[in-house]
Amino acid sequence: MKRAGKLITLLFIFNLLIGPVSATMNVIVITDPTGADPNGAAAGSMSFAQNMFQSTFLMSKEKRFAVLSGGEGASTPRLMAIMDVINRLENGATAAEAASAANSYPGIRVMCGGPGIGAAVGGSFDAYVVIVEDDGTITVTPYSGGLAVLPPGKRGAIIHLRNTHGNPKYGTATRVRQETAINIGKMIRDGYSATYIVGKVFEEVAKDAGEKYGGGAVNLASGVSTGDMFTPENLNETGYPMDEPYVKVCDECGWSIGYPAAENYQTCPVDGSKLRVIYAYDALRDAITVTNGSVSVSVYGTEEAGVVQTTQEIVRASVKKNGYSAEAIARSINRAIKNGFLVGVNYVEPKDINVKPSSRAVGVYYTPLPDDRTAPPMELPVSSGLLEILGNIQTAMGFIMVLLVLFRSSLISSFRRG
Repeated sequence: MKRAGKLITLLFIFNLLIGPVSATMNVIVITDPTGADPNGAAAGSMSFAQNMFQSTFLMSKEKRFAVLSGGEGASTPRLMAIMDVINRLENGATAAEAASAANSYPGIRVMCGGPGIGAAVGGSFDAYVVIVEDDGTITVTPYSGGLAVLPPGKRGAIIHLRNTHGNPKYGTATRVRQETAINIGKMIRDGYSATYIVGKVFEEVAKDAGEKYGGGAVNLASGVSTGDMFTPENLNETGYPMDEPYVKVCDECGWSIGYPAAENYQTCPVDGSKLRVIYAYDALRDAITVTNGSVSVSVYGTEEAGVVQTTQEIVRASVKKNGYSAEAIARSINRAIKNGFLVGVNYVEPKDINVKPSSRAVGVYYTPLPDDRTAPPMELPVSSGLLEILGNIQTAMGFIMVLLVLFRSSLISSFRRG
């Protein structure tokens, strides 16, 4: 898993820059262990702690598994445990065989799983394993440390939850962990998809236990991730609060704007329609849920919620109308930038659009504007080179005019004497 290796290297660098941090909520939900349902397996992490990009998740799109980490041990042993678990999964291990590696690293927790291999958590943890039988029977079993397993072929989930020191809701984890596990079981029994359930878990834990900062989530069946939607922008900061509004959207035209700027808009500036508020936990669910006509859109180069959401809507509309054409997508995005619907990013070219029709995915690579500008330069009918030449000529003419003004009397006298 090449991408996992790069991520581990990045995590190691983060370890050199920041203190220990861990996700305090890890969850894996499997509603279709066969992997046939595109939304049948999902996972995610969040915490009250800072620096959640260090403890979110590693995902293999090819082999469809996720590795979630945490614990109160040192960062270096955690990285060693993660690498151990990944190596085992890459070599065909089940989730239980892989997660058991965490027991060799004091204070560390690693959760892993995916369709076909089940789910498991090993090391230092407080978790519930949920198993839902075909007849609807729900079993919710608590585990504390060692190894807890959701066997391959079973519908169910594993949820780990502890409180972070300093969380105003410290002490609620034990109750919320149990309540959320029971609710997961009921939702699996009632036929909800894994991606929907993970979104509800984020909502419940964020509101009731206060472990609310992203983090993010992944769709293991389809290889879709929330990416950097909710992770911190800078070192030693918390991620996005998952129980707060994330973006406002106009359902009529697709215009959207992220918070906090969204607080200034009550109606759509395009057509006057009422704006719908999307909370972070719902945005997470929508981002990882795949439908028959859906397109997975990843946005790079900006973390502005409104830009990301609007870009996703523009790309989906373009694909629906023109197919997976990088040229058509670039034109649609540039039209939105020109009209002021997208701010803070520069115009794109077709080479900035990465399309993968086979996996219904599109990547958009933006270049942020310099000096905190919100709009790119105007598109003028003359080149910038010509403008520079004209500017130099204008400067020279201005200099001559200044000389004429300063020496006007002397020049007039000289003219009369001549």
